[in-house]
Amino acid sequence: MDPVGWTDVRTFVVSSVERPSTVKRGRAVRGQPAVRVAAGPGELRVLAPCAYVGSAGAHPPALPSRPEHTLYEDPALRHLLCRVEPPVIDGGEWCHPVRDGRGELVGTLVRVPPRYRPLRHTWRIEQPGHPDIVGRNEWVSGDASEVAGRLVGGLIGGVLGAVADLGAEGGDQPSRPRSLEWRAEHKVVMTSVGSEEVTVHADWIDRRLAFAFALVGDRGQTPAARQGG
Repeated sequence: MDPVGWTDVRTFVVSSVERPSTVKRGRAVRGQPAVRVAAGPGELRVLAPCAYVGSAGAHPPALPSRPEHTLYEDPALRHLLCRVEPPVIDGGEWCHPVRDGRGELVGTLVRVPPRYRPLRHTWRIEQPGHPDIVGRNEWVSGDASEVAGRLVGGLIGGVLGAVADLGAEGGDQPSRPRSLEWRAEHKVVMTSVGSEEVTVHADWIDRRLAFAFALVGDRGQTPAARQGG
């Protein structure tokens, strides 16, 4: 399947599925792991690649990023699009520099620890020349009036259980992906559901930074915990 352009992507997933299963198609058809965008109607729907996830077999030994944290422009994995570097700890924040194929800094993906232990982490994307983008649970994103409106609407809609799962800064149960609103200067510029689906709303966001979040993943544990530290 031919790749599509990545610069103007809106909604994307990171997946190996090229053709999702449908009533007529039956089983899903898989290809390389890639950042993919939906195209085509109904039974003809496909997930076209726009950037390919790196693999251990094709990973340059000198590249200081994990293979699964690299993206390439071509299926042969020869032309590096961007890479997410291992985190650097700065004041408790886990900062992942994101670099292009030439090693130039595109921006930084920051995992922000919660203020209190029962709560979950938040995120920040730093893109040079633009305001910071802060990702928080959609239920508690925005100002006080917006939060109150969501809570009232949620109760009316019969989702009291979902509200009960949240802390002061958001805290969906780890067993299900949480929805985040990403805001810059009080405007929603990106949304995400877990790490599975990301939608970019603002044209100025460098898509490689959105891709970086999907590659790293919105996990509950810190990188140290996942590595056994």
